[in-house]
Amino acid sequence: MKRSSKKSPLKLAPLRVPGQSIDAQLDDLRYDEMLSPILLAGLMVLTAMLEWLRYFTDSKLNPLPFTIVAIMAIGYAIFRVRRGDARAQQLKLGRSGERAVGQYLEWFRTKGFFVFHDVPNGDANIDHLLIGTRGIYTIETKTISKPARGDAHVLVKDGKILADGYLIERDPIVQAKAQARWVHNFLAQSQFKAFVQPVVVFPGWFVEPFDMKAVGVWVLEPKALDKFIENEAEALTHDEVRAMASALASYIRSQSNL
Repeated sequence: MKRSSKKSPLKLAPLRVPGQSIDAQLDDLRYDEMLSPILLAGLMVLTAMLEWLRYFTDSKLNPLPFTIVAIMAIGYAIFRVRRGDARAQQLKLGRSGERAVGQYLEWFRTKGFFVFHDVPNGDANIDHLLIGTRGIYTIETKTISKPARGDAHVLVKDGKILADGYLIERDPIVQAKAQARWVHNFLAQSQFKAFVQPVVVFPGWFVEPFDMKAVGVWVLEPKALDKFIENEAEALTHDEVRAMASALASYIRSQSNL
């Protein structure tokens, strides 16, 4: 049978898994920041060795310039690999956090929720999305290394989030609101009108109480999410939930290739 006559046995692309976009970033990082400079350094070293071979066999060519270039390439490779490794460690931590939160959120299926992970959102992604009769929730996971000593506290002050006293880059509150707005607009295009609650979770951190209603975003430790949702009144019917989940599932699959 010709290769072109074959096709995938899957009728639908699988939904995305927690941290899938981070996996893609790690693959790009390993090539751009680590493999490429190593290959460049290796090429320069090989060139220098060949020139030294010519030098010792009475060739007129001088290996010194190539050796200098090789040393510079090695230094450049070391710099890029170290920088890439530091970034890779950050990405791996973020991926682990998304997967841990994703595994916890799978439990919500037993309560009738539809659970989606790594939902494409233009140039970004929504880490997790819950849809149930008690509402729709976009969840941004922030996995941050904790201090070696003392308590790990998250403080929301003046609309900003501080972890262990340090302001978090790429404002999570702005991110969370943008994600909720995107889901709201997507559903509106499919003729669904529903409020979407933005949520930011910090695995392993204690979040100091604050006026979440004033900020417009829930900031929680993941395991607190269950009780917060339990306190919400049922706002959607089961038919509405299924229809919305179907629309989102179709969109997510359209962003993937079999």
